Amino acid sequence: MFCKSTRRSVFAGCALAALGLATSAAQAQPAWPSKPVKIVVPYGPGGAVDLVTRKMAQKLTEQTGQSFFIENKAGATGTIGAAQVAQSPADGYTLMANDTTFSLLPHIFKKLPFDPAVDLLPVGAFVFAPMALAVNAQSPFITLTDLLAEAKRKPNQVTYGTGGPGTTPHFASEALGIAAGVNFMHIPFKGAGEATQAVLSSTIDFQIASTTGLMGNVKGVKLRLLAVSGDKRLSALPAVPTFTEAGTQWPGIVNWTGLWAPKGTPPEILARLQKEIATAMASSDMKTFAEGMGAEPRQVGADVFARMLRDSTDNWGKVTANAAFEKQ
Repeated sequence: MFCKSTRRSVFAGCALAALGLATSAAQAQPAWPSKPVKIVVPYGPGGAVDLVTRKMAQKLTEQTGQSFFIENKAGATGTIGAAQVAQSPADGYTLMANDTTFSLLPHIFKKLPFDPAVDLLPVGAFVFAPMALAVNAQSPFITLTDLLAEAKRKPNQVTYGTGGPGTTPHFASEALGIAAGVNFMHIPFKGAGEATQAVLSSTIDFQIASTTGLMGNVKGVKLRLLAVSGDKRLSALPAVPTFTEAGTQWPGIVNWTGLWAPKGTPPEILARLQKEIATAMASSDMKTFAEGMGAEPRQVGADVFARMLRDSTDNWGKVTANAAFEKQ
């Protein structure tokens, strides 16, 4: 009896000690974020994703007291940077920023170094921006009708630039061409920012891109917008018609920026990040930033974001089929 009681006491004491150690370990675990957080932008600097993410990183830094910094990792339609994040530790200290282009990846590549639907967790999307067709402010194309008429007269000679094959601007431009019955010539660059510079230098004729990446040069009277996507004009540029108003059968698309985390990232970290994104988007300066770029200053959480990605992937499948795009 004595031995049994002693044995029970020893076991109970060990169990309590183990519980105490586990509790102490849990309490010792620092709250996220306790060190700088890297956000990988899988494109070059200067494009819409880069600009919006830098603004969001600034807000997250202010709100959490920890540095959120950008690392540009361009290449292969954003898959190099995305693969890097997918293979990173799932501890909340490496994230990826991207836009609607991410939902195009299954239609662009025969094989990817990661599973877009599994290896990266959608955290939230924010800053919903229409896409616009921009030309140099000195371009002879005053209206979209002018540009399309030239493309009909000279097939494959009117040029447009993008951040690379398979990006959202690439397929958006091809979708416009299909709707208008014309063929443009695609000139790919390493990033949307480089494509914008090519328009500014008159190296190419036009660019379709998110308004967030174009408005600075539009306000500086260096670029002129011929049309914007959506069913209404921008309040910031009421003289610019929608694609439909400009006479096409293509309404365009709305681009958004979002954040992803590696698979396995703790739910509490994802929840905190979503909360901080929502707080940032509710701030007056973030609203001013978005509206100044012709974008809608709103955000959606993980569930809605995941549904948006699925729907976008399905819709892009129809465009790539019509464009006869051959997977890489």
